Amino acid sequence: MTTVLVVDDQFLIRAGLVGLLRAAPGIEVVGEAGDGAEAVALAAETAPQVILMDIRMPGMSGIEATERILAQAAEPTPRILVLTTFDLDEYVYGALRAGACGFLLKDSGPERLLAAVTAVAGGDALFAPSVTRRLVEAYARQTASEQPADLDALTSRELEVLKLIARGLSNLEIADHLYISEATVKTHLNRTMTKLDLDSRAQAVVVAYESGLVTPGG
Repeated sequence: MTTVLVVDDQFLIRAGLVGLLRAAPGIEVVGEAGDGAEAVALAAETAPQVILMDIRMPGMSGIEATERILAQAAEPTPRILVLTTFDLDEYVYGALRAGACGFLLKDSGPERLLAAVTAVAGGDALFAPSVTRRLVEAYARQTASEQPADLDALTSRELEVLKLIARGLSNLEIADHLYISEATVKTHLNRTMTKLDLDSRAQAVVVAYESGLVTPGG
């Protein structure tokens, strides 16, 4: 049973999401919140596996709520999916940097929503890599003044894999491109994330752009 917390300040959207999830087999809605502060409290109380997190809310935003939830949560930490109206939204980019594992458009169909919850609960990324790339390219320059990640600890092969991930290739496509197995790609990615202290594939993509390993439009 996958436990889910739904966070959205619009009652009708929240009610629709809750109703859809409760009707699906294998999913249990353990709570619903109308703002970020309530989300933080409920996440600590219910320890959900997945959180559907709205971004633009009165008071505490979804970005701040994401940071607080992940900072306070015990292992295993919840998987946070950002809910947004637009796929190119600077707030979504901020949420990915804060540790969210992907995002879901609010106009996604029921099948997409349920598939996303199932995939994320299983440890996979939700979003299409190409969409993530577009989002990161659009906002990577906003953090140019921040200290970029140090990639010196990575091997040449790990750098190759990271670069291809940032370009939007799937693990299978990377395996074909580098003539290695998909399992080897996963091993390189896991080692990269460990060395850079990253929690998600989304953060790996962000680091690749912010460090200059990949350049927007390059």
